[in-house]
Amino acid sequence: MNDIRPLIPLLITAGILIGGNGLQGTFISLRALQEGFSTSTIGVIGTGYNIGFAIGCIYVTRIIRAIGHIRTFSALAAIASAASISMLLAIHPASWFAMRLLQGLCFAGLFAVVESWLNARVTNATRARTLSVYRFVDLGSVTFAQYLIPAVGISGFELFAIVSMALTLSLVPISFADRSSPEPPEAVRFDLKLLWKVSPLATVGCIVVGLTNSTFRSLGPVYADGIGFSVTSIATFMSVGIFAGVVLQYPLGHYSDKLDRRRIILIATFGAFAAGLFITFVAGSNELLNYVGIFIFGAFAMPLYSLCSAHANDHAAPGQHALVSAGTLFFWSAGAVVGPLFASFMLDYFGPQALFIYTTVVLGIFMVYTLLRMSVREGVPATARRPRFRNLLRTSTFFSKLAAPPSERQD
Repeated sequence: MNDIRPLIPLLITAGILIGGNGLQGTFISLRALQEGFSTSTIGVIGTGYNIGFAIGCIYVTRIIRAIGHIRTFSALAAIASAASISMLLAIHPASWFAMRLLQGLCFAGLFAVVESWLNARVTNATRARTLSVYRFVDLGSVTFAQYLIPAVGISGFELFAIVSMALTLSLVPISFADRSSPEPPEAVRFDLKLLWKVSPLATVGCIVVGLTNSTFRSLGPVYADGIGFSVTSIATFMSVGIFAGVVLQYPLGHYSDKLDRRRIILIATFGAFAAGLFITFVAGSNELLNYVGIFIFGAFAMPLYSLCSAHANDHAAPGQHALVSAGTLFFWSAGAVVGPLFASFMLDYFGPQALFIYTTVVLGIFMVYTLLRMSVREGVPATARRPRFRNLLRTSTFFSKLAAPPSERQD
């Protein structure tokens, strides 16, 4: 424990950021409904965050290299905090879109600072434990944050203030993390054509994850509200879907390292597809059945990003793993930009059940594409590849480096 103790301030900062981000993602959707925004407008606002996140992924390392970790973090935390309060001062779709875009850019940078700093500080001896603690912090903070919504209420200014306070307070532990910032990280390179050449299936898979999982995070509260859930039930619905994401991560990852990884991708996609059908045609407005359905959906859908990333790395040549990690995150961001926007228009026209009709259609198409790729390309034999499955967060490209085995970290 002593060797992890110096990292505790960074992990606390990460928890505050992840919790604040998870709180705001659900709360903004519910508050927008209360303000009378249409579902399509809420989808546009959610798209703004993902556009900003994609931009931030591209440019953040340039900022860190120019002014250092702590100055980058301080500036972005201040901007994100101000953007949160600004949403209360100007309750209008256009201003909320602009503020969410700005927050997306800031959060991409904030997570990059924390994770590149962690990556510079962990050793081979502490890496596994640090990752385990980081995932626990991620799960715990997001789950706890959801229940602040019914506890505080969505009508007043309080949740805007809590998010702003969280972003401001995140400066405190990271300021005490170390007396000196680590060396600036190497610039993240993007070569999107490379990822397509390495693995078309992984490229399409990451886009599909963005199209579906990000839509659930943005419009899940709208769906639950539309079928009559209380605010507490909405928080539970979102928490169950998020928590379920860890249940099958390691079993699916374990078998994907031993079998043709595309088979496991196909199984996971089918599981999420079936869960979407169950929620749409069986669960109805029954709370318990919806919890069961979203648990199954999260258990199968959430590991897909990590499975697709591992599949891409199976085909990557030495020295290409960092480019692959950057490419998978970018293509996920691209899907996350389009998904909530398109699905929100469907909800406007067809009602809340359209959310999981949309996800099942997208996942069904991906299953067909996976089968097609399996018919035209031989799988990588298990004896010819090292275990590459890693439980990845889609927070920054530096998380992939943090989770990478020693043989790949020089990338």
